Amino acid sequence: MGKKIIVVGGVAGGASVAARVRRLDEDAEITMFEKGPDVSFSNCALPYHLSGTIENADDIVLMSPEQFKKQYNINAVTNTEVIDVSAENRTVQIRDLVTKSIKTYNYDELFLSPGAVPKMPSDIKGIDNDNVFSVRNVVDIRKIQGYIEENDVQNITVVGAGFIGLEVTENLIKAGKDVTLVGSSKHVLRNMDDDLAQIIHKQLMEHGVRLLLNHKVVEFTDDEVIFDSGENVPTEMVIMAVGVKPEVSLAKKIGVKIGETGAIAVNQNYQTNLPHVYAVGDAIEVVNMLTRKKERLDLAFPAQIEARDAVNHAYGRLVHQHGVIGSQVIGVFGLNAASTGLSEEQCQKNGIEYRVAMVAPKDKVSLMPDVHPIFLKLVFSYPTGEILGAQAVGLSQVDKQIDVIATMITMHGYVEDLQNLELCYQPMFSTAKNAVNMAGLVATNILNDEYKQISLTKVRDLVDDGAFIIDAREPDEFAEGHIKGALNIPLSQFRGRLDEIPRNKPVYIHCLTSQRSYNMVRALNNLGYTNIYNIVGSFSGLSEYEYFRDIHNDREPIVTGYKLDL
Repeated sequence: MGKKIIVVGGVAGGASVAARVRRLDEDAEITMFEKGPDVSFSNCALPYHLSGTIENADDIVLMSPEQFKKQYNINAVTNTEVIDVSAENRTVQIRDLVTKSIKTYNYDELFLSPGAVPKMPSDIKGIDNDNVFSVRNVVDIRKIQGYIEENDVQNITVVGAGFIGLEVTENLIKAGKDVTLVGSSKHVLRNMDDDLAQIIHKQLMEHGVRLLLNHKVVEFTDDEVIFDSGENVPTEMVIMAVGVKPEVSLAKKIGVKIGETGAIAVNQNYQTNLPHVYAVGDAIEVVNMLTRKKERLDLAFPAQIEARDAVNHAYGRLVHQHGVIGSQVIGVFGLNAASTGLSEEQCQKNGIEYRVAMVAPKDKVSLMPDVHPIFLKLVFSYPTGEILGAQAVGLSQVDKQIDVIATMITMHGYVEDLQNLELCYQPMFSTAKNAVNMAGLVATNILNDEYKQISLTKVRDLVDDGAFIIDAREPDEFAEGHIKGALNIPLSQFRGRLDEIPRNKPVYIHCLTSQRSYNMVRALNNLGYTNIYNIVGSFSGLSEYEYFRDIHNDREPIVTGYKLDL
């Protein structure tokens, strides 16, 4: 007779546990208890019901209990809460939330996958109002859609500017709603750095989103959101998307150790401190492969891998936990943003010395139709050159570049490894040197101190200080828009104008994408100049970086005109 397996939680982690057990053991008796009415639904797809992209909310549920039973011989029991566990006796006590009856089940192995619950800060007055909603499951998304339809809601505030907040915002805009997106930080998406996040800000603004950053909510009323500054915005309903916290109430009750992050502590085999009790998914803490520190990661793929490894161990198979790097991608009104590994901000937080390479090549050969730039940022350790992270923003499928770099991070690759990485090329798909190759080339040059650079985030300060800035583009490009105070010395002319380039103070050079300016910087260095800096991202990146704040804050631009290719 096979093992008796009980799983607490029936979504990504729990369903993956049950499916893996069945693949390893046809004789196992598998019972999966889910507190809600649905199992195996796609959390990530929830916002897309609001725009009608997913017309029927029922379609978000990938498999019914009946299908689990017929296809896998798994007992998926919904509307049932596990209320207690005896690790000594290997029993669980469950409550049927419909009939209120209580039963006890025996198990050989117990897997906890309770997931996470939306944060609903109790210090916000009115957080329990009828017009305030969270987004966790299919029930939640039905309630939100129902409230919108029943009350003919037009003006909606989304609080939280992470992945869920952005996805909810986009889908509400597509549904024709007026949306205010509120974030407590200086930019959206904590996995992105400020320079690339500004491109996303511009995209949101251009699609009618009212974006409020650095705002802390203190109160909700029936018709407005009030901030700690005293400012308020009118609203008919609020959708909270400020993140989630691990669901650890059962774990605490039964004596499972809670880690430093507030999530369930597990060892390398996903075992808790209780015998024959494993834990996986959003409720556990994991180890970051790069920082070696404990953290929480609310992503579907790691939950599925954790489930597989935990079951493997329970069945005597070798498990080797490597840690996580947090690869993510999101689409924002046609603009795609992806990241993996560590950002600059995370390196600074963890005291890691690093350098950055940024490139902005075209996504395919410029002769082809519908060509757009890819803004790709590579973060690497210094002086070793080990790849630590990357971020990319563009109208093309930038997840391709980030997936390549994620693979290299997992293999502990170095920036030199990216230079000669043989990737697919065809004019309609890529440039001969992919953006990944170019980032590797630039990063290797920086690693070897072959030239100096400065971030585009520092350019405003340079302008204010009257720094010597050279625009290496052609005169017609310069005339369309340039940095105020910059001197136009095109790459095609600079060798005849060396007397205009000083040697006794810093000189900062840019072009459109940093290619021409890089060549000028290298040439001047070869001519004996020691005071030359390349501006990372150049004019294209600077335009994207400055635009949102200039317009949103009614700020004096540092350019005479923007070059916006996204």
